Amino acid sequence: MRILMIEDNKSVSEMMNMFFQKEGWEATFAYDGADALKIFNADPNGWDIITLDLNLPEVDGMKVAQEIRNGSTTVPIIMLTARDTESDQVLGLELGADDYVTKPFSPITLIARIKALYRRSKISNEETETTTVEVSDDSSSDDIDTGIFKLNIKTHEASINNKEIPDLTPKEFDLLKVLANKPRQVFSREQLLEQVWGYDFFGDERTVDAHIKKLRQKIELVGPQVISTVWGVGYKFDDTGV
Repeated sequence: MRILMIEDNKSVSEMMNMFFQKEGWEATFAYDGADALKIFNADPNGWDIITLDLNLPEVDGMKVAQEIRNGSTTVPIIMLTARDTESDQVLGLELGADDYVTKPFSPITLIARIKALYRRSKISNEETETTTVEVSDDSSSDDIDTGIFKLNIKTHEASINNKEIPDLTPKEFDLLKVLANKPRQVFSREQLLEQVWGYDFFGDERTVDAHIKKLRQKIELVGPQVISTVWGVGYKFDDTGV
């Protein structure tokens, strides 16, 4: 596994490097935001996991997260932050992070989070590759077409009234797929965590809210809103009123 650890505290980096070496992982370290972006941009597809501290000199961690996600929609990002407010965590998730760990943290906990996120990432990539190489007509059997909303499993594209919903991340696409597969059925946040992130996800239900918010913003760029909130319960897909 190749890890890019973006962390301005060199003591933390040195400590984690010992754990990375024990796992047999190759780690590269950046100590400020500007250096991190140079390292990442030199090889955007060369990383299996990125850990990102939000409190960085030169370029703020939020900006770094945004730039990384612009360069790669699939590389898994774990935020490391001393900020424990809900708004900071949700904003980080909105910018493309997949999970977060609040400082101070146990190295063993971070290693476990990295392994879990890496497993989910590998499974997702393998499913995408399998779908892509299928060429028979049966490969579209899981596509969704309501006449108004369309979702293509093979191309990972979704549209409303033939207008493509732009720049869907893998998690946003998976959320949309789960909801649209069972229109008007209400899914709790816990159910969405289980179906989209997997049973071993270490985050909390605010992760779902952050991703739903971002997904809704993208939907509204091209058409009417098809994801509604059922207060006190969760979310549902419904395009019958469109």
